[in-house]
Amino acid sequence: MASSNCIMVTLIIILLWSSSVLSDTIPEKFYQCICKNSDFSDSFSTAFFTPNDASFNTILNSTAQNLRCLMPSVPKPELIFTPLTEPHVQASVICAKQLNLQLRVRSGGHDYEGISYISEMGSPFVIVDLLKLRGIEVNIEENSAWAQAGATVGEVYYRISEKSKTLGFPAGLCTSLGIGGHITGGAYGSMMRKFGLGVDNVIDARIVNANGTILDRQSMGEDLFWAIRGGGGASFGIILSWKMKLVTVPSIVTVFTVPKTLEDGATKILYKWQQVADKIDDGLFMRVVINVVDKKDVKGERTVQTAYNSLFLGNAETLLRIMNESFPELGLIQKDVTEMSWIESILYIAGYANNTPPEVLLQGKSLFKNYFKAKSDFIKEPIPETGLEGLWKRLLEEDSPLMIWNPYGGMMANISESDSPFPHRKGVIFKIQYLTLWNQPDQELATKHVDWIRKLYNYMTSYASMYPREAYVNYRDLDLGMNKNVNRNSSFAQASVWGNKYFKNNFNRLVQIKTVVDPENFFKHEQSIPVKG
Repeated sequence: MASSNCIMVTLIIILLWSSSVLSDTIPEKFYQCICKNSDFSDSFSTAFFTPNDASFNTILNSTAQNLRCLMPSVPKPELIFTPLTEPHVQASVICAKQLNLQLRVRSGGHDYEGISYISEMGSPFVIVDLLKLRGIEVNIEENSAWAQAGATVGEVYYRISEKSKTLGFPAGLCTSLGIGGHITGGAYGSMMRKFGLGVDNVIDARIVNANGTILDRQSMGEDLFWAIRGGGGASFGIILSWKMKLVTVPSIVTVFTVPKTLEDGATKILYKWQQVADKIDDGLFMRVVINVVDKKDVKGERTVQTAYNSLFLGNAETLLRIMNESFPELGLIQKDVTEMSWIESILYIAGYANNTPPEVLLQGKSLFKNYFKAKSDFIKEPIPETGLEGLWKRLLEEDSPLMIWNPYGGMMANISESDSPFPHRKGVIFKIQYLTLWNQPDQELATKHVDWIRKLYNYMTSYASMYPREAYVNYRDLDLGMNKNVNRNSSFAQASVWGNKYFKNNFNRLVQIKTVVDPENFFKHEQSIPVKG
């Protein structure tokens, strides 16, 4: 039953809102339904935000990473609900179904196309923002941790390090990622070559299904547990929390960042990197961050810079020996490397300034908010030097291009493609993330940059994986295709186009599981897993 507090707040809302048909508004109906179907008894303003509220934009924008998805032309939700407890999340599913509303669920706001907080599907939608569900419990005795979906990976890392200096978790490099959505896509990070992905180290989960029921691994069954570990966010339910198996990390790790421009011989060095990045010691994660910078000695001219940004799970002496044997072309020397603790390396790889205290991770704030468009590729054969030279030419045509090459191999090659929905395993040398960034909310500017990255992606076709040309679901790209039949079940044929790129042969199994656990396709979005008609 609705509490007396709910009824009283309804009267207050009626006085505050100048609507003659307030009882018919979506926010009011949703609020009353939440009160009826859960123990929620606080005032409307504590957890519900409408476009009429002064704080609405602050909440909407708070964790959104891609400013392109916040432009005035982009559809906004009817309501943002910030549940305080798991039963409130259950009620949100029940109420959205009753009121025929789309649900968008946000844990960290890092979805590259903003699917967790916007909708282009036409019908009214509400956001369930899990930012208040961020509890973390670390159990050192059993080397595990439970983390609620709204916690950031930085918070998780900090809480683990608070309990132990020799335990960690192999997940994202960006510390403001929401752990809930991050793991649903795979969750790669700087320890992936040693321990695999986040999904490879998850041992339990709690989820609200399409009936509004809370399930754990035992009650959901192994099929659904398989699907949520890499099958992409918001297709099967709402993740409430993950139970993670912690991994052993050395008390001392070593990091380095070595930049090389074209004038320093970057092309030949990067060509050699492709020969060794996936084969070198699996404790070494050596990614390459590629951008355009001003030339040192020539005013007004630009060049391409490749920066080797790395973590080694061991001491500097061992690292230098490995690099001298396997990759002497980089010229790594003692002054380039720094020993530190694992939690300090999290801050280093994330881009924080030296000597930043780890407590900054508890703020959950992002260092990266831009207007951007991204794409991804998986590379299985080294790109020849002529291909790299063509790439440099195209990067120099763009204002703020960015590429990140992440090495595979090691444990990634030892885990079966079907072990989880994430299929990009054996045979992958490295993954490419392509980005173009701009800083003004201008549609013409956006079109210009998006056109550029699409042309770059086309150029890279002959160097990328084929049949399918693989893509990473956590670098979501709506250019690959979208579900269109918004009021009916999404077309399996439509979804197969992008589904095979993200999941390869696992896509068919994901569709089978979706058809069983959510036959009415309640959890749907522009790239959700469809049901089989």
